[in-house]
Amino acid sequence: MMQARGRLLGLGVGPGDPELITVKALRLLREAPVVGYFVAKGKRGNAFGIIEQHLQSEQTLLPLVYPVTTEALPAPLSYEQVISDFYDEASVAVAAHLDAGRDVAVICEGDPFFYGSYMYLHDRLAERYDAEVIPGVCSMLGGASVLGAPLVYRNQSLSVLSGVLPHEELKRRLANADAAVIMKLGRNFPKVRQVLAELGLDGRALYVERATMANQKIVALDEVDPQSSPYFSLIIVPGERWQG
Repeated sequence: MMQARGRLLGLGVGPGDPELITVKALRLLREAPVVGYFVAKGKRGNAFGIIEQHLQSEQTLLPLVYPVTTEALPAPLSYEQVISDFYDEASVAVAAHLDAGRDVAVICEGDPFFYGSYMYLHDRLAERYDAEVIPGVCSMLGGASVLGAPLVYRNQSLSVLSGVLPHEELKRRLANADAAVIMKLGRNFPKVRQVLAELGLDGRALYVERATMANQKIVALDEVDPQSSPYFSLIIVPGERWQG
């Protein structure tokens, strides 16, 4: 008789505040025999910090350690190829547990399908194994809440943009947006701030670092040090207020 294979669980654990994990994600986390988590070399990882207090001693931890965390690599190395190979290897490690009949809960900061690393495992494994994804509070909603900034009113549309976009492309998309969230700032911050200024949106734009985390920081856009803007920062350009 063939052994039943384990289930792949993608658990969104929220933007940072440990209380923003859902009841369902917490239940599945506690029930999972194996807990996988993405982490940089030598780090604990933000997602792991959110759930560490809920882990049981009998659970097996499966750290999935990024080989790189920057896009600047010496030639002929390509960030895209290195990281793609990493997700291939991580999928093999997760599949070994699934094949042995063990459920694997892979935790993901924010939401698994919103810029979440889990999605790259899902793409590789979900066609071969039962997979369930539990949505989580994503970083932009955490950011809006701590900034006290309603995102979109009535019939407005929201654009979620990557700060990695080239200057002119970012400017074109922002110019056509009713409201916007700009993610992936880091070293892209100076370009993004310049685009906002060119469009006259810098007065409306709001900036937050590590929203809902213990070390959260809200700074006026013109006071942000471009050299220290972290990856976990975002800018919100709220929709024009509607007096209902």
